[in-house]
Amino acid sequence: MTVALVITAPQPLADANGWPMVYLGGTIDMGHSENWQAQAVELLAGERAVIVNPRRADWNADWLPIAEEPHFREQVEWELEALEVANVIVLHLASDSKSPISLLELGLHARGGRLIVFCAPDYFRKGNVDITAERYGIERASSVDDLVERVRCKLARLARL
Repeated sequence: MTVALVITAPQPLADANGWPMVYLGGTIDMGHSENWQAQAVELLAGERAVIVNPRRADWNADWLPIAEEPHFREQVEWELEALEVANVIVLHLASDSKSPISLLELGLHARGGRLIVFCAPDYFRKGNVDITAERYGIERASSVDDLVERVRCKLARLARL
């Protein structure tokens, strides 16, 4: 059985050996939101893929969100690099979150054809997300399970290339 390789921030982004890379972006809220990434990792465990998870176990809420803070800079640079090399970018926008960085990531990668977005029905800017997704042909999911199934389909398409 194939076992996905999971890389969690700030681990080095490993050589994927030709495996597609899936970035699990979206709501984290400094570690205070539901850990949907853990569920996604579990559901994707059998895939031939590298799963890249920005949610880090050692996050320290005392780190200032400024460029001069070395741990914060390390995290942001790690995320930017992972987003650039990922074949599939997942964004999960939870209902109880603002998720400003996820919105930034949505804007940065809207035209790339690599995004799959789940936006909770009561997310505070769902209209903006829906309109942007329509305009740029971004794939949308209706739940975490649907999100994972769409990732599986995208991985299957990539395997055929």
